Amino acid sequence: MGKAAYWQRGETIDYINKTEETIEAGSVVSFGKRIGITGTDIAPGETGSLHVEGVFEVTKSGGAIEAGDEVYLDVAAMLARMDAVAIPSTNGIFNSTVQNGIRAGYAVQDADADAETVFVKINA
Repeated sequence: MGKAAYWQRGETIDYINKTEETIEAGSVVSFGKRIGITGTDIAPGETGSLHVEGVFEVTKSGGAIEAGDEVYLDVAAMLARMDAVAIPSTNGIFNSTVQNGIRAGYAVQDADADAETVFVKINA
């Protein structure tokens, strides 16, 4: 069996901003098949905090989402929104029916079809 050394608790991890833009605090970023929420502004090339556990209120697209539904980062909607405002963005848009996106977690409360946000237990 290999050896391991304790590094950190893991609710928040270090994240290096590999883009040329500052990532604002509260932004949704994806890494691999996971998401995280930035805890601070992260300047290009710098390391900042990325929350990978917890419940977050996030922007929603699409229809109603019921508590317990799996929620996905809707990559297509996110890219369309970025094109519409013509600026780079790492903010996510979430939907319970988009399963070609990155699984964000599950809804902890119902969100009506006209709701703009949903509460999501991320990476769960």
